[in-house]
Amino acid sequence: MPTPTKGHRLGGSPAHERHILANLATALFQHGRIITTEAKARRLRPVAERLITFAKRGDLHARRHVLTVVTDQGVVHQLFTEIAPEFSERDGGYTRITKIGPRKGDNAAMAVIELVRGEPVAAKPRRRTRRAEARPAAAAAAATATAIAEPEAAPDEAPEAAAPDEAAELDESTEVDDSAEADEADEADDRAEVDDRAEVDDSAEADEADEVDDRAEVDDSAEVDDSAEADDSAEAGASGGAGDAHPGEAKIVDEADAERDQDA
Repeated sequence: MPTPTKGHRLGGSPAHERHILANLATALFQHGRIITTEAKARRLRPVAERLITFAKRGDLHARRHVLTVVTDQGVVHQLFTEIAPEFSERDGGYTRITKIGPRKGDNAAMAVIELVRGEPVAAKPRRRTRRAEARPAAAAAAATATAIAEPEAAPDEAPEAAAPDEAAELDESTEVDDSAEADEADEADDRAEVDDRAEVDDSAEADEADEVDDRAEVDDSAEVDDSAEADDSAEAGASGGAGDAHPGEAKIVDEADAERDQDA
């Protein structure tokens, strides 16, 4: 169900309103312009433009649809054969409303609604088309401005001479930046090499410390073995000296016995 139109209804019922709009549309297509109240003109405009859109299609179904609103076959024929072809190049906006002031008697706002016929169509280009057309125009304007500016700058040779100097300064600054970056890269490489050497030295020192510890342990074990051998030799000497004391005593006893025998 269509949405009801805001505002007061034209007539006493919806059917009466439809008949009023149908009669106004018939009169508009028959005469080309009519004078009515502003409210009726505003309500008639979308109805009349929709009927013109159907008439531009020109097929039988569109004709039958228009005949359900405009019952006069002569007006429908005029709409399809004369009015619709004139709006073939126009996409909407087939009518115009012009206010003419209040009406005498009831002071109702009056207006003239008419068909826009015989006027040139100022079709607005699409957005993409406008952009495509604007780009060459902007390029041409820029080229023109550049061509105008070049002769003005020709007498002044100092700016042109300054331009190469500025370019040379920019090149020198770029080279300085590149050399600074190269120096930083070399320093980073040197630092990495120093770190690698320090790691190698640390590992070599650790290996030497391990070797010293191993040697100290070997020396300690050798000293223990020497002390044990010394103790063993001391014990052996002590035992040997005790054994020699007994044979000496025996010789002394024999010598004493011999002397005794000689005396005797």
